[in-house]
Amino acid sequence: MDSRTVALIRTTFKAVAAEEGGPERLARSFYAILFTDYPQVRDFFPAAMDSQRDRLVKAIGYALDRLEEPNKLLPFLAQLGRDHRKYGVQAEHYAAVATSLKAAMRRFAGTEMWTDEVEKAWDEGLTVISDTMMGAAAKEATPAAWSGRVLENRLVLRNLAIVRLQLDQPMQYAAGQYMSVQIPSRPRMWRYLSPAVPANANGEIEFHVRGVLGGWVSPAIVGQTQVGDQWLIGSPLGGLGVPRNTKRKMLMVGCGTGIAPLRAQLMQMALRRTNPKVHLFVGGHHPCDLYDLETLSKLAMANRWLTVTPVSESDENPWWHYESGDVERIWPGLEPRMTGQIGKVVASYGPWADRDVQIVGSPSMVQTTKFRLMAAGTQTKSIRHDPLF
Repeated sequence: MDSRTVALIRTTFKAVAAEEGGPERLARSFYAILFTDYPQVRDFFPAAMDSQRDRLVKAIGYALDRLEEPNKLLPFLAQLGRDHRKYGVQAEHYAAVATSLKAAMRRFAGTEMWTDEVEKAWDEGLTVISDTMMGAAAKEATPAAWSGRVLENRLVLRNLAIVRLQLDQPMQYAAGQYMSVQIPSRPRMWRYLSPAVPANANGEIEFHVRGVLGGWVSPAIVGQTQVGDQWLIGSPLGGLGVPRNTKRKMLMVGCGTGIAPLRAQLMQMALRRTNPKVHLFVGGHHPCDLYDLETLSKLAMANRWLTVTPVSESDENPWWHYESGDVERIWPGLEPRMTGQIGKVVASYGPWADRDVQIVGSPSMVQTTKFRLMAAGTQTKSIRHDPLF
């Protein structure tokens, strides 16, 4: 698409999104039109639509911000197309979504902004998106979804579990990628999780899941998952684990269960003969949130290229965590635990000018850490994280 087309698409979307309640109203309008005009697609979506509406607007914004960067946008869309096969999506469904989104945009943009030129630009943009997704799906030979049988659900904190599964067939994914999962008790509610281990020929996979207060899926995973449950798992997504330069030093920053995709990469790297130096900062609110230090200790002891610095915002554990002895425990091979906000601690070391940087955690943690590093002198192009939606 030429720059004029991109500008028209981006301007109309941002004008609608900038209105008070604009993103939510746009999403509600889009789904109302879609389900009214194409009722057959309603079965693809969960009964509770709140999080779905929020993700829609963020995903659109993410794609529109990269319309002039096809090297980033097209692989992202191709991955989404492969992942959407799990829904049974066909060409007519893409057309229904495009028509409904354009109708919702037209409704909120108004006749003055929504000109024939703007409509043509949106037609072109939506065609690029749908054609890329459908083309990637058509070429894919892997399963539309994998089935995984739960082997273990181990509670490591009151609200955090490690779940191991046996897939019906091995899945090839890059360590650091993520994928959508569906559990039996929450049909059509797909949630993104990152494997904490690299892909293997045995089809074994492990997820670290923290139950989010008020959430629909994560508390059910932590509290209700039983050995023998069958999960569905979609195609791998994301490019975090795809190295840019295997010889360049790395800085990894993970908070909470954000350690999972970073740990998977470290495990994969440990299988190589040589690696660049890696400094990992692993953080949490309390010392007990640093739940995977034993594994990291073993990795650091066995690999001299790895430095691990634990960070917690508090020096004390919460009242409900009774193992008080782990607060000051010194793990072999690890740096002493530091206290503070993880982004501030990492940035205090300097600009990390010689490093490729990966950040994993909640959206607020990722953004805060990213801004602190940029303020310290880290180049934006050196910082990577997954889409924040």
